[in-house]
Amino acid sequence: MLVGYGRTSTVEQQAGLEAQERDLRAAGAERVFREQVSSVAARAQLDAALDFVREGDVLLVTKPDRLARSTADLLAIVARLEEKGVALRILSMGGASLDTGTPTGKLMLTVLGGIAEFERGLMLERQREGIAKAKGEGKYKGRAPTARAKGVDVRRLHGEGVKPMEIAARLGISRASVYRALETPAL
Repeated sequence: MLVGYGRTSTVEQQAGLEAQERDLRAAGAERVFREQVSSVAARAQLDAALDFVREGDVLLVTKPDRLARSTADLLAIVARLEEKGVALRILSMGGASLDTGTPTGKLMLTVLGGIAEFERGLMLERQREGIAKAKGEGKYKGRAPTARAKGVDVRRLHGEGVKPMEIAARLGISRASVYRALETPAL
């Protein structure tokens, strides 16, 4: 069975996720697992896909960076698939697909994973340089502290007897932010 996995980092990338699903289905995926979550967060649908596949199946992804956060992570996922007798096929390889069921495919995967990790490192380096420059010019203030700004609402809801988890859900902040707001004296 061909099983697809698609991922984007944010909900703003809906078109990208839909394009991945379209490509996976066009390649023959009978079942597609998809999610909108950062690669550094828990990837529940990836875990579900890895649990779902059986011996003889092929896991399809459009690009290596949609599957793994680093070369080591990519190779660990491939090892997990190999233990189950499942191959990995990456579709976006300049018109050809990469199949880890072959020795050449395994070599290419390792090389491409290393290149993807290198590119990400360069991008993060450029981003850090740009932020440092913007800070030096007084143009970068950082992300607005949304949880701190909601401290009044946190304390009001808490005073009404609402539990911290419910406060977090209602205000769209983390539970830790709720506790921080409760520990911070009102201004």
